[in-house]
Amino acid sequence: MTETLSAPRRRRPWSHRTRLGVDLALAIPLFLLETAWLVLDWMYGFGLEVWAAQGDRAQIDAAGLAHMGRVRTLLIAVLVLAVIAAVCRARWTVIAHLLVALLAGGVLVAAQQEWDHSHAPSPGCSRYSANC
Repeated sequence: MTETLSAPRRRRPWSHRTRLGVDLALAIPLFLLETAWLVLDWMYGFGLEVWAAQGDRAQIDAAGLAHMGRVRTLLIAVLVLAVIAAVCRARWTVIAHLLVALLAGGVLVAAQQEWDHSHAPSPGCSRYSANC
């Protein structure tokens, strides 16, 4: 009768590895959702805006900048989720998020290079020339 009950131990997310089933149940749908978002945004978000612009350079440029902004936002969100998954020690979720981050980073680099290539000054034009 003199035994006292010990206080319940708190479970910290980083104290134990996340179970494999829970880890895969989060990793697979999030990976599919994030990659599908990238593909659909490229096809419908950017592609249809460029198609609807019908050659208007200002609208095409605005669509390109908006697409780069959305991909940058997704990249930040995926990296934040990867850090949260790493704290919870969910190995496959971290790997899935890092793969999506690499994919989003590649898309962002490709879009930025296309933007730089299409907006480069002509080779014979100096920067401060009045004829450029």
